[in-house]
Amino acid sequence: MTTLPRGREFTRADLDAMPDDGNRYELIDGAIVVTPSPRLPHQGAVGELYLALRAACPETMRVYVAPLDVVLGERTVVQPDLLVTTAAQASGDDHEGVPLLAVEVLSPSTRHIDLGLKRSRFEVAGVASYWVVDPAAPSVVAWDLVDGGYVESGRASGAEALVLSHPFPVTLVPSALVR
Repeated sequence: MTTLPRGREFTRADLDAMPDDGNRYELIDGAIVVTPSPRLPHQGAVGELYLALRAACPETMRVYVAPLDVVLGERTVVQPDLLVTTAAQASGDDHEGVPLLAVEVLSPSTRHIDLGLKRSRFEVAGVASYWVVDPAAPSVVAWDLVDGGYVESGRASGAEALVLSHPFPVTLVPSALVR
């Protein structure tokens, strides 16, 4: 059993002490966020998206799937469903620095967090691109960082093709991400 501190914000050390119980633990602005393990539609979309990104990924970059901590600060450690980073940032045991792309696949339990809290934290941290995939729709919305704020760079649903250029050229068809 883990005893959580009372009366203070949580830190990365507190996050590291969380149990390995099948839940996902993230730290956002000093608050522990606990979400259940993902369901099949979520994991199916993550897998298909990984395959699409990996096929288009240049040798100088890497694609990773959660769980993998992205440390945005002592009080914010998140696990995007997928991330793209440089090979140099992925050279040790842990991811170092801000990824080039963070991707979240929406689930009923994470929708509000992914579209609000996490999006804003990625934006403030300087993550160049942020994508949200909704397997229920199916749809993809992409944002790129412009002058310190996210600007929508693309949106598609169903069988529409979405051509994105950051962090590298890739074409996504939302309906193909849901199997």
